[in-house]
Amino acid sequence: MGLGGCIILLVVGGILTFATDWHMSGVNLDLVGVIMMLVGVIGIAVYTSVLRRRRPPMPSSTTVVEDDHHHMG
Repeated sequence: MGLGGCIILLVVGGILTFATDWHMSGVNLDLVGVIMMLVGVIGIAVYTSVLRRRRPPMPSSTTVVEDDHHHMG
């Protein structure tokens, strides 16, 4: 699951938990929304930790060497 899927889980879970007043027999939509939000947060945490491991560390400073020798032949 990518970052977009995790964000969608967060949004849909939040909508189910806080913005709806639907009542279904045998299903607690508030709990389903909270579970979806938790899965989204865990997914984002895992995604960012994997991304951090894949990305090579950036050098703190860069040295630029210019060669100004012109040869005329």
